[in-house]
Amino acid sequence: MNRKELITKLEDIEWEDFEVKQAKSALPKSSWETVSAFANTAGGWLVFGVKKNGKDYAVTGINNPEKILNDFMTVLRGDKFNKKIPVKCKKYRIEGKDVLGFYVPSVSSKNKPVYFNSQSNTFIRTGSGDQRATKEEIDSMYRISSFDSKDREVTGLTLDDLNGETIADYRRYLEIIESGHRYNKLSIEDMLSKLEILKGKNITVGGLLVFGREESISRIIPDFRIDYLEIMGRSYSDAPERYSYRLPQEENLFSYYFSILERLIKKIDIPFKLKGTFRDENPPQLIAAREALVNLLMHSDYFSGAKPRIRAFIDRIEFFNPGALPKPLKYIISEDFSLPRNQVIAKTFRVIRLSENIGSGFHKMINGWEEYYKTEPEVTEDIDHYKIIFYFNGKGSQKSSQKSSQKSSQKSSQKIIDIMKNNSKVTIAELSAEIGISDRAIKKHIAALKKKDIIRRIGPDRGGHWKVNEQ
Repeated sequence: MNRKELITKLEDIEWEDFEVKQAKSALPKSSWETVSAFANTAGGWLVFGVKKNGKDYAVTGINNPEKILNDFMTVLRGDKFNKKIPVKCKKYRIEGKDVLGFYVPSVSSKNKPVYFNSQSNTFIRTGSGDQRATKEEIDSMYRISSFDSKDREVTGLTLDDLNGETIADYRRYLEIIESGHRYNKLSIEDMLSKLEILKGKNITVGGLLVFGREESISRIIPDFRIDYLEIMGRSYSDAPERYSYRLPQEENLFSYYFSILERLIKKIDIPFKLKGTFRDENPPQLIAAREALVNLLMHSDYFSGAKPRIRAFIDRIEFFNPGALPKPLKYIISEDFSLPRNQVIAKTFRVIRLSENIGSGFHKMINGWEEYYKTEPEVTEDIDHYKIIFYFNGKGSQKSSQKSSQKSSQKSSQKIIDIMKNNSKVTIAELSAEIGISDRAIKKHIAALKKKDIIRRIGPDRGGHWKVNEQ
């Protein structure tokens, strides 16, 4: 940061990567909170010799910049912090006063959390302020620090805890996709050992997640599931019911992949297009969604309290991944960086060509979706999760989803009419149980039917009955 850039920052209102302290003659104690926050988040500049009043900055200067510099660097090289932080320093002369700027980099995921004195002094940067990290956020940092090893941990479970049908399906799929692959000639145990599913007589966490029996997985991860929901609205509030479809519990990740992909294909607009003399079965928008699904399965933190979740609204599809990215997205894309959270899971999917490395995977998601839908997916990141949103932006899928929503709504309304014809004293709760949608959704349908004069309420809520207009 040169002098001009510093002055520009001082003239602006809020900066996530910029914090000032007066530090006229001594180091402010709050400096250590900012160092921890920058190191644990995205890095930033800590500037001494500037005072902030509301939204305004005033250059106050430092009486003895050499002493402040030495004191600051001595603390960072000492034992106050649990990690050594390679801070860079720059001296400025502004309005005849000395100002010191220290750039605190974001440390590697393997070195987080960074704290001073005790673990409770772990801070993160939110907006333009320092916030003490919660226990859940600190736990998440520790899991991220073992980014490439958690799913390689060996469990006390054995081959008997894996689902034999899933393994057979995997071998058949590999034979079809790549008949010449060397794993096709191996025994089941040898193949699983090569994939790091099996280590000696025991299976790894990653192997359990991909091939395990439901009851076996629950012994290691009690609440294991991938949530997939279809909502016939742009939000829960404008949908006729909370969700029109929720994927039932599947046995393991391999089963989840194919069940979810089958639903996603129906949500994406795939017009008929020839590739040579054959239909193009892999248009870029489908590749993008498929890559996002594999990305979620490979990079989710399955030990987090949050669960991997996919929500298909009528105007977008959202992929929520518990667990942060290993580096900021801009670096992953620019460097084609690859570091899957779950390396065993990643390898298992790569062998059957269902995934790429994380860098090229993001390229396929972004470029593939934008090529067809003319809108770039939106990626948001936080310390313990990231989310990818694919907007349809007016293309055919949105229209078809709206039609599906209308059909679903019409079906529910017709069911209400039919039930009321047979039972004029039916209650809201009984309608909800019979049709399988919420009380709130039933009330919405009834209000619409009343407005169209299709049904009427005769008498009070208690003791009255419904009348259906036969016309």
